[in-house]
Amino acid sequence: MRIGVLQLNQMVGDLDGNRARIVAAARRAADMGADLCLTPEMALTGYPPRDLLLYDGFIRRADEVAQELARELADGPPLLLGSVEPNRKGPGKSIFNCALWCEGGAVVKSVRKTLLPTYDVFDEARYFEPAPEGDPEANIIRHRGKTLAVTICEDAWNDKDYWDTRSYARDPLEEIAGHKPDLILNLSASPLFLGKQALRENMLGAVVRKYATPLVYANQVGGNDDLIFDGRSCAFGPDGTLIARARGFEEQVLIVDTDERGSIAEDDFSRPAETWHALVLGTRDYVRKSRFSSALVGLSGGIDSAVTAAVAAEALGPENVTCVLMPSPYSSRGSIDDSLELAKNLGIKTLTLPIEPIMRAFETTLAVPFAGHAPDTTEENIQSRIRGNLLMALSNKYGSLLLTTGNKSELAVGYCTIYGDMSGGYAVISDVDKTGVFKVARWYNENVRPGIPAAIISKPPSAELRPDQKDQDSLPPYEVLDAILERHVERHQSRGDIVRAGFDEATVNRVLDLVRFAEFKRRQAAPGIKLTPRSFGTGWRMPLACRREI
Repeated sequence: MRIGVLQLNQMVGDLDGNRARIVAAARRAADMGADLCLTPEMALTGYPPRDLLLYDGFIRRADEVAQELARELADGPPLLLGSVEPNRKGPGKSIFNCALWCEGGAVVKSVRKTLLPTYDVFDEARYFEPAPEGDPEANIIRHRGKTLAVTICEDAWNDKDYWDTRSYARDPLEEIAGHKPDLILNLSASPLFLGKQALRENMLGAVVRKYATPLVYANQVGGNDDLIFDGRSCAFGPDGTLIARARGFEEQVLIVDTDERGSIAEDDFSRPAETWHALVLGTRDYVRKSRFSSALVGLSGGIDSAVTAAVAAEALGPENVTCVLMPSPYSSRGSIDDSLELAKNLGIKTLTLPIEPIMRAFETTLAVPFAGHAPDTTEENIQSRIRGNLLMALSNKYGSLLLTTGNKSELAVGYCTIYGDMSGGYAVISDVDKTGVFKVARWYNENVRPGIPAAIISKPPSAELRPDQKDQDSLPPYEVLDAILERHVERHQSRGDIVRAGFDEATVNRVLDLVRFAEFKRRQAAPGIKLTPRSFGTGWRMPLACRREI
């Protein structure tokens, strides 16, 4: 059987646009000889639609559009369409997450998702009713003499023999194994974290070997808010061997012949490469799907703004990016020259707005209320807020999206200024720690173009808000800081756990205190791109007013 896997980049909520993209892709697959087409999970609505699902009108329209789509494809091969279905009969939540079997111009059957994830960024139990128990044919479709077992994303992720612990009482694959299916089909919207594809292929291969049944996995691609979907749809033969894989980070119609080895796209699974491709895709899609056509970046001469500018140029085209230099009396000549060289290398236009006159105006205005108080971080933060105001003014005037340039290390410990350098609409590198930013810059220079000046990569990081300032005046060395943060934020380790791992106790206490005190800043930060298993986005739900004993 030839399966057309429609790896699509859908717009959340754009029911008619999504329908048109699915129809066009299904027709391409039919022209390529597909016997059956398969979309990702909830391809009609886009994933995740979040609280759009609470509106009855949206659900009704999705149901209507699914019927229209089925009629449009009446003369083509059957289609398994990821969508939503009203719960018309049973108790519980009002909708199902489902795969609709479209054949002969009609929706013939609905296969409902069983396992509803409620961890990290997932909150599906808020919206959906799980597939009811008791119907042995619920997940089975007969087509061309074959028995097809249909699963949706999480339904394939609960094998007790693969994981140390099972998250759910039910195992949909185990439930359908008695039907001896000829093929398992999985519709997914599986967001990226770095290294996830290796985990997917290892886990799915193990499941296939366990049941000795081929499997085809269709994954969404594209950026939706903070989530990046990397595509990489794939298929496995009955012995668990990978027989096909779609390209990462781009749309593709992949034809899988279950009887032979097909195309396996080459890929770079290294952490810097995945980070780069995810940042570019996420930035391009957020700007485009938010209906912007251009972006602004404040250039400081440091590594963070350099990488953000490089991402923006790649994602949007250099002609659609403006970089703004805002030197102060503390800005080094080298930082200004490095910024200009970077912009020249990238082909980005620049605008220079010195902030010293505005700083002097603030000093004059605040002279009386500040009398008797020694200069401190207040004056440093004023500089950052001046820059933030200028950038937001340009954003308003030009209709350009302002991209913030802060990294995960800074956001974690609050080494950033609220209403200053945190101002903006999208936080491109907010889930990349400082050491990771340097790695991405080096990878970019070696694999994309040598655009980031060597001086930017080699200089000690500095906010340049006072004479001779260095980040390490206020923070532990980044290699130490990032190691502590990775253990605490991503691995949920407490102070004691981290100290027992060999880290200095005073340093650990200091870092974790900074993490706790900065929670109010993160709550007001721009959305960013999730790259790690635990970012400061929708999956981070810490209380603000609390005593955190960890």
